[in-house]
Amino acid sequence: MSGVGVQQNGSAPVTTTHLLVRYAKRGKMRFASHLDVARAFERGVRRAGLPIAYSAGFTPHPKISYAGGAPTGVASEAEYLSLALTSRIEADVAREQLNAALPDGIDVIVATEDAGGLPASRLTASEWQVVLPGLKPGDAAEVVQKFLALEEAPVERLTSKGMRRMDARSAVVSLDVHDAVGDAMLRMVLRHTVPSVRPDDVLNALRDVSEVIPTALPLITRLTQGSLGESGMVVAL
Repeated sequence: MSGVGVQQNGSAPVTTTHLLVRYAKRGKMRFASHLDVARAFERGVRRAGLPIAYSAGFTPHPKISYAGGAPTGVASEAEYLSLALTSRIEADVAREQLNAALPDGIDVIVATEDAGGLPASRLTASEWQVVLPGLKPGDAAEVVQKFLALEEAPVERLTSKGMRRMDARSAVVSLDVHDAVGDAMLRMVLRHTVPSVRPDDVLNALRDVSEVIPTALPLITRLTQGSLGESGMVVAL
């Protein structure tokens, strides 16, 4: 939804509309940190000439709100951000202009007008794909069954707030094994928790159950992000 820009004490027009942007992080950009991606979007917004709103103060910043980004080293087809704009622009036009200005590997999939911005309450779960090179699907299935039979699976991870302990099992809504051209591929739906349980935390919990799970670098991709439906599926925004 959009409104009419107004002046505040002679300053620039205030926010009149929000664009909700779903974007992908592919190829080499999977190794970009959340800060790297944020910088790329700030440059992209400027190069695209979008009417972005800025914060007040001595060092104004573009008003871009990010959802929790996928970890460094993880690809994604479902990252989200919200752009606050000072004038209305067609969402498809903004998408095309951003894609022309962003680096290879960051691709805007869809942009929509959204009055609500990006509240965390709308992003409560994610579906992930994890390919485990060198592991046969049958071997992975046995480990997954052991994991799903657990009441809890405590794991620890070093975060910016220090070492955090979390229950990987309680975050797992579903966990299945598929065949990815001979390698085991896991599909998992994880609730968004605090602290967050990530796919690598689930892998660590699987290794605690069995030594079958390799320590080789897995190929992790976030497929969908949104709300958790009654069937346990993730409903994208």
